[in-house]
Amino acid sequence: MSVVMLFPGQGSQRAGMLHELPDHSVIKQTLTEAEDLLQLKIDQLDSEEALQTTDHVQMSLCIAEVAVSRALAAEGVLPDLVAGHSAGAFAAAVASGSLSFKDALHLTRLRGQLMMEAYPQGYGMGVITGMTQRQVEQIRLSIHSEEHPVYIANLNAPTQITVAGQWQAIDQLLTTCKSKGAHTAKRLNVSVPSHCPLLSSVSDQLATALHDMEVSRPLIPYAGNYKGRAIRTAEGIVEDLSLNIAHPVRWHEVTTLFYELGARLFLEMPPGQVLSGLASAAFPEARAEALSSSRLDNAVILAKREQGNR
Repeated sequence: MSVVMLFPGQGSQRAGMLHELPDHSVIKQTLTEAEDLLQLKIDQLDSEEALQTTDHVQMSLCIAEVAVSRALAAEGVLPDLVAGHSAGAFAAAVASGSLSFKDALHLTRLRGQLMMEAYPQGYGMGVITGMTQRQVEQIRLSIHSEEHPVYIANLNAPTQITVAGQWQAIDQLLTTCKSKGAHTAKRLNVSVPSHCPLLSSVSDQLATALHDMEVSRPLIPYAGNYKGRAIRTAEGIVEDLSLNIAHPVRWHEVTTLFYELGARLFLEMPPGQVLSGLASAAFPEARAEALSSSRLDNAVILAKREQGNR
């Protein structure tokens, strides 16, 4: 049976997240490496004040996720498959062997800065549960306008849909969905309209940056946000990392694909717990663990046991 590493995106961050990572020599080395590459101290990245900006959030997520995936590798646990949700895709690309840690940090910093510059205020994201994509889309079409845009962003589960756009339109959509039977409809802790056409210009600039970097064929199959399919070429990695910011994340398709390929243990890198929760709900026969609430040595035992059952 296969082991999947999941890398969460923006919205999973919390103050002090880099200081809460497991006590492991490889993690300490990765934190030091990140400080040298970014010329920033860890305290300048994961403080409550720093995490108010999108670039610090995305860099901090990348650091935490790469650090823990490296620690697992040092303990003999290599994933059979990897996937990152939104900004988590860059750490997943590092874990797959496609992208260097240095380039991933540069890209997450650039991505966050470009996103903030494009929409410094008045825009964000929300989440709706208990309604299908079709139901949400029908309501969205009645609200969306050029002045007050709102789009479907992430397809996390059959009845968990995130939306992105201008806050007034998002709030109207959330209120309407709630009145029509949604279980929950609320804003997310994201201050930019990710994964929709509003960020097409950011997508173009990321593609330009990636063109000048060395991107390799993944050594470990990587599932992309953009198409929800396994990627085994360098060109596919470049396409996914550049285009996913302007297109919906097809996350349920990603995890379903992995389950069909034999994945029975999903390990979510810190600081997230949402992706492991989605996997548990979608695939009750599989096991999902969030390393933000589970010990590193327990994850090692589970992974080696799972991979030994092939």
